[in-house]
Amino acid sequence: MDSINLVESFAEFKEFKNINRPTMMRILEEVFRNTLLKTYGTDDNYDIIVNVDKGDLEIWRFRQVVEDGAVEDENREISYSDAVKIEPDFEVGEEVSEEVKLTDFGRREVLTIRQNLVAKIQEFERDNEFKKYKDRIGDIVSGEVYQIWKKEILILDDEGIELILPKTEQIPSDFFRKGDNIRAIVLKIETRNNNPVIVLSRTSPIFLERLFEMEVPEIFDGLITIKNIVREPGERAKVSVESYDDRIDPVGACVGMKGSRIHGIVRELRNENIDVINFTNNMSLYIQRSLSPAKITSIVLNDDEMHAEVYLKPDQVSLAIGKGGHNIKLAGKLTGYEIDVYRDSEEDMEDVDLNEFSDEIDAWIIEEFRNVGCDTAKSVLDIGVEELVRRTDLEEETVKSVVDILKSEFE
Repeated sequence: MDSINLVESFAEFKEFKNINRPTMMRILEEVFRNTLLKTYGTDDNYDIIVNVDKGDLEIWRFRQVVEDGAVEDENREISYSDAVKIEPDFEVGEEVSEEVKLTDFGRREVLTIRQNLVAKIQEFERDNEFKKYKDRIGDIVSGEVYQIWKKEILILDDEGIELILPKTEQIPSDFFRKGDNIRAIVLKIETRNNNPVIVLSRTSPIFLERLFEMEVPEIFDGLITIKNIVREPGERAKVSVESYDDRIDPVGACVGMKGSRIHGIVRELRNENIDVINFTNNMSLYIQRSLSPAKITSIVLNDDEMHAEVYLKPDQVSLAIGKGGHNIKLAGKLTGYEIDVYRDSEEDMEDVDLNEFSDEIDAWIIEEFRNVGCDTAKSVLDIGVEELVRRTDLEEETVKSVVDILKSEFE
């Protein structure tokens, strides 16, 4: 073996990704220099020549010729009788160069070199992954599902770098199979067992913001600004937008002709309902818009306590609250106000609170109606059986039974 052909000697080199041959050879040189330092205590009398094209490496050691019996340091000196075996013309005081072969290191040292080399390359790859993604936090990335576990999904990007999508960062209705393509944002980089782990998210409001930037050129160009985004992943989202150009309708631009722009976003988010509203500094109007699609009769603000009392007609209350209370909860997050919804008192003079029927209707059923904004008899009757079944988790027969009980109150 005239030189150390490392590419062939260490077959596992070929298994590493994201590392080119020049970089690999530079790491090889570093590993061999460390081995020389450990073995001989110095490496300054060695030359390491790397041949990147061929994938081999030559090591040359330089020693001074001394008289026989005068060798004090075998690493730096060679006796005259040994030197002339290499080249008959050598004389005392001259410098001898000889190539170090891989076999000269011994089996154990070769195994150690291989282990150190693998560790160095793995460290290089980890550093590369960290450098690539540390500046991409908040950016959308895509990859292919490689493995699915109970608590997280392993994804590989186009360079084979491993990305993690935890269950907690998935939309509840997300369902993926091996080989599927996924889009998500880079949420953070964690360290597990001293290794960087790139964590993705599909539930973050930033994911929705980036999707809008991709679908709406006016947002990407800065003509429209997203002021705030709040989400209940997979259920509902509210996005407030503003344009500094009066000629641009920010809501219309975001939705697109016949919803062309927003439909792609809705599909990506598993049919999440997205309300796009105009931002305004008029807080009363802002709260009114945030409760869309409900229509407000009047509103009373307490700016000191960030509290709003909103009055609506009975048929609008359930719209304001929304299924599962998502609409009013998101409106509060969007505006920063605690919002309480009340029925217009003039409309409710002859209405009856549902709790009055607790002897005929089970408490859990009453609570189910309250969750969708129906806390009086008329508020239930105004909606109708079919719509009540759709909004609640109750069976149709149960709803019909309740409606019959409530109707009898007003007959």
